Amino acid sequence: MTTTDDTVSLARPLDAAALRRAAAPLTVAVDDETRARVARGRRLFHTLRHGPGGNGGGPRIYGATTGFGALVGYAGRADEADQCDNTLAHLGAGQGPDLPHEIGRAALLLRTHSLARGYSGVSAEVVDRLAAMFATTFAPAIPRYGSVGASGDLIPLAYATQALRGRGHAYLDDRRMPAAEALHAAGLRPLTLDGRDALALVNGTSVTTAATALARDAVRAAHRSLTALTCLLADLLGCDPGFLDADLLRAYGHPGAVDVGARMRRTLAGTRPSGTRPLQEPYSIRCAPQLLGAAEDALRYVDQVVAADLGGVSDNPLFFPAEPGDRPVGEGPAGDGPAGDGDGDPGKVVHGGNFFGQPAAFAADVLASVTAQLGNLAERQLDLLVDPARNGGLPPMLTTAPGAQHGLQGVQLATTAFVAEIRHAATPVGMQSLATNLHNQDVVPFGTQAALRSYDMAKLLGLLCGSLALGLRQAAHAGARRPTAVRCGALLDALVVAIAPVDPDRPLDADVRAAARLLASAAEAETETGTEMETGTVMGTGMEAAVEAVAGDGS
Repeated sequence: MTTTDDTVSLARPLDAAALRRAAAPLTVAVDDETRARVARGRRLFHTLRHGPGGNGGGPRIYGATTGFGALVGYAGRADEADQCDNTLAHLGAGQGPDLPHEIGRAALLLRTHSLARGYSGVSAEVVDRLAAMFATTFAPAIPRYGSVGASGDLIPLAYATQALRGRGHAYLDDRRMPAAEALHAAGLRPLTLDGRDALALVNGTSVTTAATALARDAVRAAHRSLTALTCLLADLLGCDPGFLDADLLRAYGHPGAVDVGARMRRTLAGTRPSGTRPLQEPYSIRCAPQLLGAAEDALRYVDQVVAADLGGVSDNPLFFPAEPGDRPVGEGPAGDGPAGDGDGDPGKVVHGGNFFGQPAAFAADVLASVTAQLGNLAERQLDLLVDPARNGGLPPMLTTAPGAQHGLQGVQLATTAFVAEIRHAATPVGMQSLATNLHNQDVVPFGTQAALRSYDMAKLLGLLCGSLALGLRQAAHAGARRPTAVRCGALLDALVVAIAPVDPDRPLDADVRAAARLLASAAEAETETGTEMETGTVMGTGMEAAVEAVAGDGS
């Protein structure tokens, strides 16, 4: 196992930063109170499963005494260990490439945190063993296609669970191998599960939530980057910052625009207009605070959904131990009521739909719309920057020898392709329900598709930001003025350190990726420190560290 000082406690609320950190080894701490809570839920499950005195007669419990999905009306396997295979075997139907390791490990961290709440009836050993996995580089091989996000992410989580049992495939140190071999090499023992454990591991929306949260983080980083890059563009061109006037944006009435405008005014503090620009700039500059502000307002909605999903319990059924002083309350004829045993009410099992990923599906669709419009903005700003009719007299494609060299021409073409890909993927998914499972799942959210689509789109948006940053760096080389705002100058200096000028022409694919990583690292540092990526503080910490990382990467 890997030694790590990074620790996540299952006793505390989970945040998106923990999901990002789960891509690398970390310590997941299970305290005594968490174990006691999980054990209490497990005792309740056994009490209800086996009835008073262990003689049977308890309520029906989905997945413990029954078949699954549309076959719930049939009896399951009598042996509890055999019921585990009954849960998992038929779900081995996924297809496609493996999900990124960061999604698979983040999903398992979410699953572990949900089970640790004590409402799923799993054994404390399952939680302990899941926690132990995170101290290694073990990552299950999970095929991308197969989940509809309705009864949880059944198929992808089944692959993850089987890998933890030593079946199927997994990765260790980024090398794909049989799961049993990966577990042995990592010093982990295969999980031993009964039917309740197995069902609880697959019957949640952890893959959907993980992908949505990671995509949200990437889009937020791009939003911060574009806010700063828009300011640098305006300063390089000598634009008048009047379009950011505080009274103007307050009159607009949208809080996101007010907040983004304030941030942009701070970034552009000290800027001196050139006096050569038109009275009104193109919308990609003049309307940037309104566009970026609307994106901020939409992202705040996504933030709320992600926070709720990180803190919620995604499973079915749930087990609620009776609290001291609780009185037995009948729950109707469906068999979900409390199971009294003469010594008081032990609690209840409740069957419902907490595995239904509609909130994340809607949030991921909103995220896709935000991504598409941010991508439009970045592409249009780069197009403006390379056009001599609009860029204040800079050479076409920002080349110092037009015709003999072509500067940013290839990069600009690629950004057009990126935007086309993003637009194609931005179609809403969360309302495209298809009935399945013999109409047991007669309405589904397709949250997994929505989330993974948004995750992919966010990667392209990062490349668009990197392309724009490369263009701004090249504009400085091709004759643009030195930024007059201190913060804009610091941002340009960081780009100059990280990226050489395009003179003569060279392949720029690696430079775009380097700029994208630089911006993402600086935005992450901004988020963690509460400072702004364009300030001198972050130039001396997060941005500087990002420059060093990019310089050492070479890709």
